[in-house]
Amino acid sequence: FGFGIAEALVAEGAVVAIADVNLAGAQAAADKLNGDSGKTKALALAVNISDENSVREMTECLVRACGGVDLFVANAGVLRAGSVKTMTREDWDFVTDINYTGYFLCVKHIAPVMARQNAAGNGWTDIVQVNSKSGLEGSNRNGAYAGSKFGTIGLTQSFAMELVTDRIKVNSVCPGNFFDGPLWSDPVKGLLVQYLNSNKVPGAKTVEDVKKFYEAKIPMNRGCFPLDVARAIVYAVEQKYETGQAIPVTGGQVMLN
Repeated sequence: FGFGIAEALVAEGAVVAIADVNLAGAQAAADKLNGDSGKTKALALAVNISDENSVREMTECLVRACGGVDLFVANAGVLRAGSVKTMTREDWDFVTDINYTGYFLCVKHIAPVMARQNAAGNGWTDIVQVNSKSGLEGSNRNGAYAGSKFGTIGLTQSFAMELVTDRIKVNSVCPGNFFDGPLWSDPVKGLLVQYLNSNKVPGAKTVEDVKKFYEAKIPMNRGCFPLDVARAIVYAVEQKYETGQAIPVTGGQVMLN
């Protein structure tokens, strides 16, 4: 999702900073975006969002490079599937540190920059968190991930209420399953393999069985693509009368009441 979001934002005219714990990967992504556009539209930053000092340094580097920030997309996320009866504390903390605490740390350090920026003008800035459909409904044998995503929707709503006085809008987008991405399809650590090994899908013998099981749940008969998520992010930014929302991007699989 991260690269697809960055690609779409560059197409919208943005200058994009790609921040990742894998700086070499972030730099390769920035180089590709710059090469494709024929101009400098992207830069790479190193960050471990579970480490507050790292987040602080990322923020300082971003301000030095760009002068400020108009949109912050909190896209980093990890998943460890497993039964509540057997999940290790190490796996639980790994998911929570990145998905929940990492989002808090990013907003903690980005929001003051936006507040100072907005105090000098009359505009609004945006924070958009990439959540999940698992933040809107529970997920069997996936409690650490779903819990972190439910929790961050609570953070989004709370941050939105607080930061509106700084003219900062805060929203979440909740994608469905991106089957073609590494989160699902990685042959060693992907969800298709994890769900197969944890017997999450009854009767599944192969990863293809797991994929078909999840595709059958989607009314629009396909998984989510990065462009679907990017369009929802752009909507959240362009819609000036929307904050504290969790926007489903699920092909009809999850619908809000």
